Amino acid sequence: MTLERTSRASRTIAWRLAQFRYHLRMFLRFSEKAARACGVTPQQHQLMLGVAGFTGRGSANISELAEFLQERHNAVVGLVNRASQRNLVRKKIVAPDRRFVRVELTPSGRRILARLNSLHRRELTRFRGRSGLLSVSRVFTAPPPLKSPYPKPPRAESPLIKSPHPKSRPPRRS
Repeated sequence: MTLERTSRASRTIAWRLAQFRYHLRMFLRFSEKAARACGVTPQQHQLMLGVAGFTGRGSANISELAEFLQERHNAVVGLVNRASQRNLVRKKIVAPDRRFVRVELTPSGRRILARLNSLHRRELTRFRGRSGLLSVSRVFTAPPPLKSPYPKPPRAESPLIKSPHPKSRPPRRS
């Protein structure tokens, strides 16, 4: 691979990554505004989304939510407590020693999440049409080979160019 091709590929990938990050940030900004418009914080929206969908069970424990939110365990405990006070989630103590807590959505939390899901589905449809970069594999795909702006030199067999070496060589001398 030539230096020019490598440099072009690197610039293309950087451009695609920048575009992908830009559109991703636009979507996240929309999501934050939609959550606030529905009366919850963006963190509470993410918590409800994790409770409803991360494990596939419709509920999650604190450790699973910490993984989903990429937060520390203690921070998630506080978030769950605040969401519980707002009647968005319910804590169910599963173990007799009270160390294992399962978090579930309340009916109020389900209604708010359903509204947010509807808004996000519509925005994702618009987002796909605008960005064209939703495919992560497209972001990292190398660009097509560089086409030189200069024509290829004609081959030596061309009648316009005489080869410096004739096709028939004199026999070798021993």
